[in-house]
Amino acid sequence: MMKPCPCGSGRSYTECCGPYISGSQRPSTAEALMRSRYSAYAEHAINYIVDTCTKDGKQDIDVKQTRDWSEKSQWLGLKILSVTKGGPDDTEGAVEFEAVYEHEGLKDIHHEKARFKKVEGAWLYDEGDIVPKTIVRSNPKVGRNEPCPCGSGKKYKHCHGKVQNTETASS
Repeated sequence: MMKPCPCGSGRSYTECCGPYISGSQRPSTAEALMRSRYSAYAEHAINYIVDTCTKDGKQDIDVKQTRDWSEKSQWLGLKILSVTKGGPDDTEGAVEFEAVYEHEGLKDIHHEKARFKKVEGAWLYDEGDIVPKTIVRSNPKVGRNEPCPCGSGKKYKHCHGKVQNTETASS
């Protein structure tokens, strides 16, 4: 059985991103480059990450840190949210994506709007904007002088609020 491509295309790695990462082919679209860069992180092919950046982008990469992040993460999936231009006949394009991974026991989603340029016939990653996450509280905030929601009858600040304050103070 052939290994599925990490990018989630549904094709095998050797039919999808593998030829790009090995250098035997070049991605024909910005989305294909985006997918292959995700696969490169999953396959720990950091040289490909560096080689597929514009000149300015290469200067911003800490290769050791990028390698450590790649190798110490479990890559769980890629979701393409939108694609603007970036076709075979374009010279620039954008791909908004979410890359799901687990690092040091914490699952996270890297959400980015990435911009690409075609330079001398090759698609390259130019720059991207991280899309910030809004964390929404699932329960109403408990005031420190309100009864503790655990039902102890104590004020929150003297019950579970005290535990949190102690943990915060020691951090």
